[in-house]
Amino acid sequence: MIDMDVPAWGGGRAVVSLTQARKSYGGGSSLVTALAGVTVDFYEGTFTAIMGPSGSGKSTLLQCAAGLDRVDSGKVLLTGMDPRRLSRRALTELRRERVGFVFQSFNLMPSLTARQNVELPLRLAGKRPDPQEVAQALADVGLSDRAGHLPSQLSGGQQQRVAIARALVTDPDVLFADEPTGALDSRTSREVLGLLRRMVASGGQGGGQTVIMVTHDPLAASFADRVVFLADGVVTDEMAAPTAASVAARMAGLEAGLSAGSNAGSNASAGSTAC
Repeated sequence: MIDMDVPAWGGGRAVVSLTQARKSYGGGSSLVTALAGVTVDFYEGTFTAIMGPSGSGKSTLLQCAAGLDRVDSGKVLLTGMDPRRLSRRALTELRRERVGFVFQSFNLMPSLTARQNVELPLRLAGKRPDPQEVAQALADVGLSDRAGHLPSQLSGGQQQRVAIARALVTDPDVLFADEPTGALDSRTSREVLGLLRRMVASGGQGGGQTVIMVTHDPLAASFADRVVFLADGVVTDEMAAPTAASVAARMAGLEAGLSAGSNAGSNASAGSTAC
């Protein structure tokens, strides 16, 4: 087991921290443990990919880290605050002002232009959008010439870039991305991942941009500074300076280990029955 207290890339301020985080769903014979004691930090100005076999707890980890769901036990700190200790209103304000979200589905308002979609989180927060800031957000994602277009007039990659601009216009401390390239072709995926990479490298609009991304794709993970691997609801390993090949090999090893464990359990059960 690795020492999760010492980052492989030289330190920095932890923007998001989980300590012995546990989360289960259901009960009795239907109980499913999604997180079984996760301890991990995500640091300012870094791009981290979260990977693991199906059912490993990746999306649950993202949701709990982002304050969209609450852990059953353990501790989560999101930009220094514990979501479980916040009122519903305070938690909403925290997510609105300091956290950005990008999902596989673009979730754009179809009746609003690209510009208006980017303005939306500011308006929902009761703020008057600064036209220059909105224009800069669209320029950052290469869509200055598409500001007046509706989502239906944009390609999938352009829609995802609008979603990224919308997430970044509030200058959040951390951007959470759940399979952001899952609905895109390979070329467009590279463009979107390159954009996220540049946002981290350049510090976004306010500096120190942090990206935490769930993905199943080794190529997508290769754009990150670091990959955190999950299996059976726990962090099993991490990798700095990942490549698509190294991530694919590590995932193959994880899945082979889980398969071997499952087969061993089945054989033991069969032997016990025979006795």
